[in-house]
Amino acid sequence: MKQSTTIADVARLAGVSTATVSRVLSKPGVVRSHTQEQVMAAVRQLDYQPVAAARALASGRTHTVGCVIPTLDHAIFARSTQAMQTTLAHAGYQLLVASHEYDPDTELELVRALQQRGVDALVLVGTDHAPRLWEALGLWPKPTLLTWSCDPRLPSLGFDNAGAARMATAHLLGLGHRKIAVISGFTAHNDRARSRIEGARQTLAQAGLSLPPARVTEQAFNLEGGRLGLRQLMSAEQPPSAIFCGNDLLAVGALLEAQRMGLKVPGNLSICGIDDLEIAQAINPGLTTVRLPTQDLGRMAALSMLSAISGEVIAAQSLLPFSLVVRGSTAVAGLAR
Repeated sequence: MKQSTTIADVARLAGVSTATVSRVLSKPGVVRSHTQEQVMAAVRQLDYQPVAAARALASGRTHTVGCVIPTLDHAIFARSTQAMQTTLAHAGYQLLVASHEYDPDTELELVRALQQRGVDALVLVGTDHAPRLWEALGLWPKPTLLTWSCDPRLPSLGFDNAGAARMATAHLLGLGHRKIAVISGFTAHNDRARSRIEGARQTLAQAGLSLPPARVTEQAFNLEGGRLGLRQLMSAEQPPSAIFCGNDLLAVGALLEAQRMGLKVPGNLSICGIDDLEIAQAINPGLTTVRLPTQDLGRMAALSMLSAISGEVIAAQSLLPFSLVVRGSTAVAGLAR
């Protein structure tokens, strides 16, 4: 029978003491990054498997972080979650991921289950949570981080979602568009979607324009939602000349449906999204969009949680920058009219 690898074997291969190996595995925040890399390389090479229960008893930690996201069926969340997982894994932590499909009660139960498993920290998305969850988080002694949006009740790392929508809408206005409509995801239990509609409305109001209900449609956050939204908006007596979409999937769906209907993009209709997914530059014409650095969000969320677990004070509110990426799906109003 093959003898199990021991912590002493890892220490010899890494050229450090067994105490250093133990610190890297239990308290990575107190060890220099170069030493961490040496030890983790030895752990991987020897396939060392420390007993999780023993580690938890010795350190008071399970070396797990819980992350509850709205859905697993969305590339934008996949990108940030992958970056979070990779960063945590390099520090010897495991990410436990669950999704609630925009159901606050389900989210509450998932958070409770992760807390009962003894996770060392929690990462949640947005600010729309059941009142009972807010109460539970206030009583929980371990770190919790909100992502994608900011709320003063908890440390937060996110985006100015209204600001991103203002940037996209200002771009369309700058091209001379005045009949601007919005295809949004469902706003129930989704503060990001509501903020993006409000941002578009604010920018139009500053230009002396309105965003009537007939020019806003809520759809599922996917390609089919974009298609359905496009058909609904273009069936109006006075259809829009430009559409701002709450994410790139909606925008790509709208663009494809416009082409199916015989509309030229951007000749007859300009379309703008938010995210800058890979598909945004793969389609023809390329999609104008607001780029959100979602991988940075995931990486920074992981680093923030590692710092908080180590007892460091993390920033109360942090907003990540975003930028407009202009491609071929937007053009001057009336280009082909």
